[in-house]
Amino acid sequence: MTSPSGSGQNSIADNGVLTIPLSTSENGTALDHDLLLAATEKLLAVTRGDIDAGAILLCGEGRNFCAGGNVARFAAADDRAQYLRGLADDMHQVITLLYETRLPVVAAVTGWAAGAGMSFVLHSDIAIAGTRTRMRPAYPGIGLSPDGGMSWLLPRAVGPSRARYIIMTDQILDAERLLDLGLVSEIVEDDAVRTKALEVAAGLAAGPRGSMTAIRTLVHDSATRSLRDQLDAEARSISTLSATAEGVEGVNAFVAKRAPDFRGAR
Repeated sequence: MTSPSGSGQNSIADNGVLTIPLSTSENGTALDHDLLLAATEKLLAVTRGDIDAGAILLCGEGRNFCAGGNVARFAAADDRAQYLRGLADDMHQVITLLYETRLPVVAAVTGWAAGAGMSFVLHSDIAIAGTRTRMRPAYPGIGLSPDGGMSWLLPRAVGPSRARYIIMTDQILDAERLLDLGLVSEIVEDDAVRTKALEVAAGLAAGPRGSMTAIRTLVHDSATRSLRDQLDAEARSISTLSATAEGVEGVNAFVAKRAPDFRGAR
C-alpha cells in the first residue's frame, strides 16, 4: 500500500484511494490555493476515467486538517473582493467535482478544521476525528460570510436554527460535540486519525463500487426529494445493481456462504 507523500501533491494509491491534501505546514495549515487547483485536475481525471479510484481521502499535511483561509493573503491582495471571489470559485469547483466523481469521501480530521476546512468536512461521507479535533465556522471573526457550502450543508445536518447559532456565534465544537451533532463519524486517538481514515477509505474502495456510489447519491439526493420520489429512486437503484457484475457476485457469494470478490467482479 502506498501512502501520500509529504510533498503536498495529490496522489493515487494502489489501494484505490485518491488522497487530496488541502493544507500544508506552511502558512499555519491554511487552505492552500495551489492544492485546490491540483485537486481539480485530479478529480477531473477521475471523472474522465483516466484515474481508477474507488474512494477519496481529504486530509491536511500538517498538524491541522485545514485552519481556514489564508487571511494574510486576503489582506495582501490588491483587490480583496476579486481575490476572494476567485478563491471561492476554485474551492467550489473542487466541491462540485467531489460529487461528480460519485465516489465516497472520507476526511481525516486532525487538529483544527476551521472556516473552509469545516466546510470540506461537511462534504465528506465519513469523517474520522481525533480527541483534540476542533471545528469552528470562523467567518464572523473576520467579518465575512460562509463559503464552501457551509450555509447549505450545516442546516441540513443540525437544523437551520442550530446552524445559525453555530455560525453566528462562531462556536468552537470539540470532538465529543461534533460526534453528538453527527458532524464526525468516529473519534480515535489523535495519532491514529490518518491511519484509520485511510483504512476506512481503502475498505470502501475495495468494496462494491456501484453500491457505494448509489448509497452516496441516494442519501445526497434525498434532501430535495419527496418520500415517494425517494422510494422510486431506491427501487430503480437496487434493481439496476442486482444485474451488475458486483450485484450478481454479492448475492451469489451470500447464498454460497463465502466472502464476495467484488474486485474480481469489476
